[in-house]
Amino acid sequence: MTNFNLSFAPLIPPPLLIALAAMALIVVALMIYSGRRGAWLRALGLALVLFSLADPSLVREDRDPLKDVVAVVLDRSASQNIGERKAQTDRARDEIARQLESMGNIETRFVDGGMSDESGADGTKLFGALNSALADVPPERVGGAIIVTDGVVHDIPLSPDALGFKAPLHAFITGHAGERDRRIELVEAPRFGIVGKDQTITARVIDSDDRGEPVNVTVRRDGELITTLRAAPGAAFRATVRVDHGGPNVVELDVAPLPDELTLVNNKAVVTIDGVRDKLKVLLVSGEPHAGERAWRNLLKADANVDLVHFTILRPPDKQDGTPINELSLIAFPTADLFGRKITDFDLIIFDRYSNQTVLPQVYFDNIVRYVRNGGALLMATGPDYGTEEGLFYSPLGRIAPAKPTGGVIERPFRAKISAEGLKHPVTRDLPGSESTPPAWSEWFRQVAAERTRGVPVLTGADDKPLLLLSREGKGRVGLLLTDQMWLWARGFQGGGPHIELMRRVAHWLMKEPELEEEALRATARGRDLTIERQTLKDTTPPVVVTSPSGAKQTVTLATSEPGVSKATINVAEFGLYKLSDGELTALVNVGPENPREFQEVVSTTDHLKPLAEATGGTVRRIGTGAGDAITLPRFAAMRESPIYGGSDYIGIKRTGASVIVGVGVAPLAIGFVGLIVLLGGILAGWLWEGRRARG
Repeated sequence: MTNFNLSFAPLIPPPLLIALAAMALIVVALMIYSGRRGAWLRALGLALVLFSLADPSLVREDRDPLKDVVAVVLDRSASQNIGERKAQTDRARDEIARQLESMGNIETRFVDGGMSDESGADGTKLFGALNSALADVPPERVGGAIIVTDGVVHDIPLSPDALGFKAPLHAFITGHAGERDRRIELVEAPRFGIVGKDQTITARVIDSDDRGEPVNVTVRRDGELITTLRAAPGAAFRATVRVDHGGPNVVELDVAPLPDELTLVNNKAVVTIDGVRDKLKVLLVSGEPHAGERAWRNLLKADANVDLVHFTILRPPDKQDGTPINELSLIAFPTADLFGRKITDFDLIIFDRYSNQTVLPQVYFDNIVRYVRNGGALLMATGPDYGTEEGLFYSPLGRIAPAKPTGGVIERPFRAKISAEGLKHPVTRDLPGSESTPPAWSEWFRQVAAERTRGVPVLTGADDKPLLLLSREGKGRVGLLLTDQMWLWARGFQGGGPHIELMRRVAHWLMKEPELEEEALRATARGRDLTIERQTLKDTTPPVVVTSPSGAKQTVTLATSEPGVSKATINVAEFGLYKLSDGELTALVNVGPENPREFQEVVSTTDHLKPLAEATGGTVRRIGTGAGDAITLPRFAAMRESPIYGGSDYIGIKRTGASVIVGVGVAPLAIGFVGLIVLLGGILAGWLWEGRRARG
């Protein structure tokens, strides 16, 4: 293809050339006005002089046409895996490639688009992929863009100007007309809740074919059914859930499905509420005064999250020393309230070197036993009195004590060490200082001799006898420390020891903090990676069966990562709620966002893309016209620039006419011999005319 153009390269500055032209025009005008003969020839001469000064050239351009670029974006988001949409998209890709190739001189750029992140939380993103496909293409070379999608796109530009090109946008919609779907949508969901308190989740049911009939919504916490609600589609409803324990409380809201529903993925909404404890209420009962009496008080008062009630026995009632009555006590201690009506208000009860001195009636100890078996927590820090007739073991608390005294007290230096079970137990595993042998903490000098009757000895002392035992009793828990010399660690004797960390772990285990459970199955998700962790004191770890949201099962074998802990990480294909079980324990974990935008609307539609496509002159149409994955595409037609690029049976691809220069030729018009001859000829003609006039 060859084009010719006239080009100017003035020999003098353009402003000067314009001034000379203006002056020449005035002179010619005056000559014509005065009626002088030869004015036109003089005008021609002046024009030729000006033309020569402008240095005109005839430029010849040899051009090769460039291919028009058409971008085709294929929606590969999760909603495109519903039904036959993926197969329809693949068929459409092949047909588009065939038709564009048959048109000739078109460069087709296919690009996969879809979710902006792995989880689908932000929905389907296609126009970012379109911009990337055309980033290196000049706008004048773009012949059009085609999007193959289900029509639910979440990054549609507000204006066609944002596309960056002037060409038609066509959309081919997968799926089928008349699709139905029912989903549950979270409106407001708490992230945290106080253990023992109710939290409210607000949600609503959305039905694409709402017939006004209420539907059933089941509410489960950690897999257990809580209640069933009736909810009207489109109207918000509230589900009240009790935060049952610390750590993750997994709540499921599940709406009954439709008979011919597209997918069940969005029929369930999952909310994870992290249970946190309010002020921990601790009752500390100190008995016989001893050097470490204030150690427990100082430890508990240092924690701002602990509400401490301290009951100290300073003088047993049978002691007669002549002290005036008005000096014995300032106020009467409310034992009836503390150990009777309000005992269940406490999260933990601690007895520190308390012996049965008739201060507390037997009925109060019976209440404590009942409190523990119903879910309470008791810690007994004992001294030499534990094995005597007045000791706690021979009170009703002996029925739940994890060790029986053998009648002696060991009084010689020894170092506490972690037992074989303690190496696996979260309370004592990796306790600071335990990595060396012997442990890097100070000696103790007194231990109550006792034998284990139940529970787990996590620390041993002199002669490998149990020193710290942890036991489950009914729904509650009991801890027993068989020494009164923890205060040596607190005061830094011989470098001290990890008394704060140890007692914090013991107290939290007694109050059922999830991270300190000795038998636990846990799961965490990051993207599509699902990490399974099994904490156990047993010698072997059973395999874990993982059930996906669709019901598919997978058996996973765990590998030991540290004493008492086995782990495995798997990559999962589905988003949603997974159930894990090893035959004894069960865990739930949600993979992906709790309410993904990608599945908030899954019914295919032509409505979302139509305004933008029509503003560019393009079209939007369904291609799934038959059963299954059968599709019908319109024919493709090449068109020059037009306000509309499509009809009932065709779509238009804009022919841009873009080309690239491959050769240039320049022919001067006012310099050289040709320009000189023309200029001199004009001057000679003028001279001859004037000479003839003079002779006449």
